[in-house]
Amino acid sequence: MDTLDTLAGRIARHAPSDGTFETPLPGVKLIRSATPTLPMPVIYEPTVCIVAQGRKRAMLGPVAYVYDPAQFLIASVGLPVMGSVIEASPAKPYLSLQIDLDMTALGELILRHPARRPGLDAPAGLTLNETTPPLIDAASRLIGLLDAPEDLEALAPLTLREILYRLLTGPGGDIVRQMATSDSRLSQIARAILWIRAHFREPCRIEEAAEVAGMSRSTFHLHFRAVTAMSPIEYRTQLRLQEARRLMVTDALDAASAGFTVGYESPSHFSRDYSRVFGRPPATDAGRLREATLGVAPPVLAP
Repeated sequence: MDTLDTLAGRIARHAPSDGTFETPLPGVKLIRSATPTLPMPVIYEPTVCIVAQGRKRAMLGPVAYVYDPAQFLIASVGLPVMGSVIEASPAKPYLSLQIDLDMTALGELILRHPARRPGLDAPAGLTLNETTPPLIDAASRLIGLLDAPEDLEALAPLTLREILYRLLTGPGGDIVRQMATSDSRLSQIARAILWIRAHFREPCRIEEAAEVAGMSRSTFHLHFRAVTAMSPIEYRTQLRLQEARRLMVTDALDAASAGFTVGYESPSHFSRDYSRVFGRPPATDAGRLREATLGVAPPVLAP
């Protein structure tokens, strides 16, 4: 059975420098960092992240999730988090494997392997789960297929399906099962999250998101906070601020224009929210990030 050392070696071979690397396998990315990184905002899509070496922290609102080779992370819905590598060195870089979760394949597995008991409550949108030897073995064999491109088409779908099966039947299986079950609380919240992400710039009523989820306002707020660790308004604010930060850093928009573009009507309100979340006024923070980007800034990494 393949070990973590084998998985780390295969990731390192196909991720030879710092950054996030796409692979010929759809939805599969390799991530490497030789140094700890600054906390950076990123949207975690439904995915699983298996760490082969090093350690990373994801902040979801006030909650910190620290994951390493002993625990893998599942993101069940699109969540705005602050992510940073907290353990890495040139000799032992952070190395991880990210796999987007295929809901169609999960749904087929759920039909073949029904739950012994239904999950009723909406679980947290980010969860940490024990990394098992069978999961590491399957992940290592998947990355090993990159060294045999002639085998990818035939064997990669089978190995990806095995990984989904390991997720479904192992620690955290209830969360994975809810993700692909259309009438679960988690799926209802996921639909509302997609709606908010499509309309976060607009002065829309959050009650409309509750209607999309098919819940009463009070029930929606309760389950939304359980999944995201924040209220719907706080979630929308995080989306707005992350996009405004990107606009200021990459498109050189001034703070007032960035705030207006993402839905703020008051520059002072935007500045207060921004300073509270990122710890600095918008112009100061954006200037620091632009300077770091032009210098030797750590890479922005996916989960």
